[in-house]
Amino acid sequence: MSKLPDLEAWAIFAKVAETGSFARTANDLVLSQATVSKAITRLEARMKTNLFHRTSRRVMLTEAGKGALERAARILHEGEAVEADITEQSTSLRGLIRVAAPMSFGIARVATILPQFMASHPEVAIELHLADEQVDLIGERFDVALRIANMNDSSLIARQLCKVKLLLVGAPGYFERYGRPQHPKDLAHHKGLQYSLARDGLSWKFRHPEHGEFTQVMAAQLQVNNAEALEPVLLAGMGLAVQPAFLVWEAVRDGLLQVAMPQWDAGMLSLNIVTPPGRLRPARVRAFIDYAAQQFRHEPWAHWSEGMDESM
Repeated sequence: MSKLPDLEAWAIFAKVAETGSFARTANDLVLSQATVSKAITRLEARMKTNLFHRTSRRVMLTEAGKGALERAARILHEGEAVEADITEQSTSLRGLIRVAAPMSFGIARVATILPQFMASHPEVAIELHLADEQVDLIGERFDVALRIANMNDSSLIARQLCKVKLLLVGAPGYFERYGRPQHPKDLAHHKGLQYSLARDGLSWKFRHPEHGEFTQVMAAQLQVNNAEALEPVLLAGMGLAVQPAFLVWEAVRDGLLQVAMPQWDAGMLSLNIVTPPGRLRPARVRAFIDYAAQQFRHEPWAHWSEGMDESM
């Protein structure tokens, strides 16, 4: 192709895909609606295919548009990053950082580290989106996501911050009433409290250094889609749950909860900070990533896997 790519039109295309509206795109970019419409028409003529299906009520991507969106969004994101980076080189950090995190982890841990960062960078605004379902970083234009998972191969860039130990826990009163399991098969006679979005569903998997792996299917009396909601029921002695260390380590430390079957490993996940593909990120985003990495690396629950005394 002899002509230079129409980068401005591709950036406008990415913004229309994000907003789902020519009018909202024009408003966000401080352009006329005619300019936005002409940019899309120009691209479609050049590509010899429609990028959007248009109706009187909505704008939807065609298959060709869906195929082009990731790279177009990257053009928009990296263009914004270049301008923001140059601006921030001569000024203090400023602008918006959009962060996605799991609900329980976001409330219990991410929110607690924000005040110090905000105080250090008063011109930086943070939009924190909390949901246990994974967001589309590129399509929804998030700068950063925190994910607790063993990451599969992905086009996203993932940086592991620390390990997250999973613990089988219950209240002392529960063990007094129902006894303490010694082997995962004993759990068949216990009451389960279940995080419904867990990867293995109602199957609890354990590993022993001598006896190998064992999976026990649990009959859950309570299922929730937010692990933090299990805490009151756990503390009331109503059942056992497999919980991440960041949610329960303080309760274990204070004796309100106890780790059952500590010789059986309930599993380990990774806390990752994930960013869209591409190397260019505004200085404010890089600063937030480095800050979060430093904070979480020193959290007490992050060192459970290094031989922390499970009685705390």
